[in-house]
Amino acid sequence: MKRSGWYVIGGLLLAAFAGFSLLSFRQSLTPYVAFEKAEREGKVGRSVQVMGALDKGTSSYDSAQRALLFTLEEPTTTKKLRVRFHGVRPANFEDAISIVAIGHYDEKAQEFAASKLLVKCPSKYQGAEVKTYS
Repeated sequence: MKRSGWYVIGGLLLAAFAGFSLLSFRQSLTPYVAFEKAEREGKVGRSVQVMGALDKGTSSYDSAQRALLFTLEEPTTTKKLRVRFHGVRPANFEDAISIVAIGHYDEKAQEFAASKLLVKCPSKYQGAEVKTYS
């Protein structure tokens, strides 16, 4: 086989590897979406991230099933989304400023099934005055 034939085979293998890598990377992305789009993406079964504030007084935790059920409020609209998370309840959950739920919308249960929760709590240093010594 001529040298140029090896270059063509090498180039095709490299292009196939690059295409496979790009496809794998794209499938691993979980974009932030609005509540309404999360419901649409759930019909496809795609994993997404939704962010919102905890609707106070709507959370309940079943320790036997390790299931946390709560409602998120979208920050820019008045829309609400019911979320179910199976796992250990995050510390300081009720004090959260914002919550990011990663998962998919379960159309049958009419709720967002979260596989991960990211909880942002207020900083313990927020609003603290700093003393300067001369």
